[in-house]
Amino acid sequence: MAVELLLLLLLCGNTISEMQPIHKSPPGTLDFGFVPVKTYDTHAYYEPGPIGILFSIVHSFLYVVQPNSFPQEVIRKLAQQKFGNIQNDYQKAIYYEIGFIISAALGLLFVLLLPLVGLCFCMCRCCDNCGGEMHQRQKKNADCRRGCFATFLFVTSLIISIGVLCAYAANQHLTDQVRGAKQLVYSNFRDLRIFLNDTPGQIDYLVSQYNTTKEKVLSDLNNVGPLLGFRVQEQLGKEVRPALDAALAMAGAIRETKEALENVSVSVEVLQEGTERLHANLTDVKAHLSNTLNDSACSAPQVASTCNMIRNSLHQLSINANYSGLPGVNLQLAKVNDVLKIDLSSLVQKGYTAFNDTPDLVMKQTRNILSDIQNVLESVGSNISSFTKSLPVEKIITDFTMYLSQSEAYVQDYFPVMEQYDFYRWLACLILCCMVILILVFYYLGLLCGTCGYDRHASPTTRGCVSNTGGNFLMAGVGFSFIFSWVLMIVVVVTFVTGGNVEKLVCEPFEDKTLFKVLDTPYLLNQHWKNYLSGILLKNPDINLTFEKVYSDCKENKGIYTSLHLESLFNINEFLNISMYTEEVSLKIEHININLSGIILLDAPGRQNLLNFSSSGVDGINFAAYLTEINKSITKVDLLSFANDLEARADQLPRGALENALKGHANSIRTIHDQQVIPLEQAMSTLNRSIRLLQKTSSELMEKVKHVINAVNAAQLLINNNASLVIVQETKKYMDMIIGYFEQYVNWVKESVTMDVAACKPIANVIDTAVDIFLCSYVTDSVNTFWFGLGGCSIFLIPAIIFAVKLSKYYRRMDTEDVYDDVETIPMKNSVEQW
Repeated sequence: MAVELLLLLLLCGNTISEMQPIHKSPPGTLDFGFVPVKTYDTHAYYEPGPIGILFSIVHSFLYVVQPNSFPQEVIRKLAQQKFGNIQNDYQKAIYYEIGFIISAALGLLFVLLLPLVGLCFCMCRCCDNCGGEMHQRQKKNADCRRGCFATFLFVTSLIISIGVLCAYAANQHLTDQVRGAKQLVYSNFRDLRIFLNDTPGQIDYLVSQYNTTKEKVLSDLNNVGPLLGFRVQEQLGKEVRPALDAALAMAGAIRETKEALENVSVSVEVLQEGTERLHANLTDVKAHLSNTLNDSACSAPQVASTCNMIRNSLHQLSINANYSGLPGVNLQLAKVNDVLKIDLSSLVQKGYTAFNDTPDLVMKQTRNILSDIQNVLESVGSNISSFTKSLPVEKIITDFTMYLSQSEAYVQDYFPVMEQYDFYRWLACLILCCMVILILVFYYLGLLCGTCGYDRHASPTTRGCVSNTGGNFLMAGVGFSFIFSWVLMIVVVVTFVTGGNVEKLVCEPFEDKTLFKVLDTPYLLNQHWKNYLSGILLKNPDINLTFEKVYSDCKENKGIYTSLHLESLFNINEFLNISMYTEEVSLKIEHININLSGIILLDAPGRQNLLNFSSSGVDGINFAAYLTEINKSITKVDLLSFANDLEARADQLPRGALENALKGHANSIRTIHDQQVIPLEQAMSTLNRSIRLLQKTSSELMEKVKHVINAVNAAQLLINNNASLVIVQETKKYMDMIIGYFEQYVNWVKESVTMDVAACKPIANVIDTAVDIFLCSYVTDSVNTFWFGLGGCSIFLIPAIIFAVKLSKYYRRMDTEDVYDDVETIPMKNSVEQW
């Protein structure tokens, strides 16, 4: 019935977790939170404390007695009752138990012989033999012998004391642990209640997290424009945007061409007018200089050479460049102005705007599928909810809670009975310890009285009362040793065989899981079932469900769904086939029909505008003629240099009217340079930049325009004809993302059911509590330590008996003694009445 509860509790999670993923695209990560898991109270771990040292010693002793490995094959044959070669199988069993058999045989021999030896010893002493004769012969080493016997007896008594303390400690430890086991048992019951009560809530949490998936899917569907539209736009933009950028760049080139043509036209006009005025002014300067040089003052011998040099340089004052012959650009400018009547930039911007509206266009054209997909999602959620409500979870939880309560009540009723029986056991073990203590008391009193009352100067017949009492105590200890030792050994043999075999056949195999391997042997516990555990729990012995795997999984606190292989009981598609709904969602998304043919990147006037620009004649300008004149200087000589040189030559002349006249002409030349040459140079620089820009723009202008038009046409063709392929590809990716949310939910549910839902740690704790802690740590270790201590006491009673008998002869008052004459050495026996 327990299995049915767990199966039904996990049914919903199971139906989801088995759905196979359909797509492999990694979607956005969803946060489903953590399955609510409570902490269990039971810590199935036992630390024995200081007595653990004794447990380790006993384990080492048992390993010496029984070093053989666990006999799996023998146990299997014994369980199956299929001993083939009887002699061989029994030989294996005897070989495994040889250590226990020999030890038990020695113990039984001890039980049989020691009472018999004690009886013979008593009868022997009654016949004044075996130390029964109250006569002590004098020996030279008597004091040494007495001291050795006393020391040996004391050491042996100490060893026996340690043994009885170990036995008492083990006895008390077992009682304390049994009394404290009640809380451990109740802790396991509480964990089982948590296990039962929390599982339905965990299932409800798994189901409720479907809303997270649904809300994310609906959110992405409502944002289909930004999500799908942007993806389509991004893919198409790889060709569309470069084409529009090229068209926009060409529109800028047209504007720059117009400005350049205007600059050329203005600059040429300025240069032509300026050079005419400059030519006239330079002619006047040359005429005035010539008149000055023709003055009679230049005839003087000391200035004639200077005047001649100046006269010979006058031809340099003339115009070097001829701008009047440059061709005009008014025709090209007029055509470019006609081209600019149509604003190509605004047309391109319209193309940008139309293309950037792709997400809105996608959203408008996909509104019809949103309601259908939402209905599918609501259907999935309602099916999950209705299915979970149809499970008889509450009834099964109630039945199991009642069964658990009955078990707890049973434990509460019978635990006091167990404590009462444990008290009887404790009392019996205490009596056994008291037997040993009684013997030790006699030995210790004998040693105390004998040692304290002994007088080395007193003869054996005149020993004091205290010394004699010590000897009597020793003999009393010997007597009780013969009386009690065989009883002690019987208890030791029985507990040794029982506890030792439990340790070797149960506890150690349980710790290394060898015991589980034996239990998992096919057809072991039921000759018709291959796997006993799956036959009992799942009613199907062919399922590979092993004790070892279940225990290990529960020990790791995995979900019971994984531990018990519950997936083998259910056909997911019979209960809830989410793949059917995801396929329906996929079909609806695949049938999205998006038409982008309404996007116009550049209309016909825009294309014609580009063609008109290419035929504007800019490429027909005679750039060579312009560059030839531009590369020339305005004048043949630098007027500033000429003026400076003229002024320097004037300084070489004698002071007078000629010098002043030449310097005046130099200043006039400087003025002409500043007022006319510099503006002409600026105009020529502007002309240079404009001509070179026009030359660059006009280079292969027709091919550039055709390339832009072809790129725009190709992008427009992609949108009109081939966009469907891009839309299909991006729709597939979008669909993968939507379906990926379902896959995430399924994987999360599967992982949660595997690891978190109905984590079966309490089951492993119950097994550990019953076997590892209670049976092995509490009972078996304590029992083994008890017989170990008591057995040591029993064994050391033998040398203690010998030493006590020998020592008592030196403490007790003798009836007769050896008397030596001074002359004769023959001893004479004095008769004294026996007491």
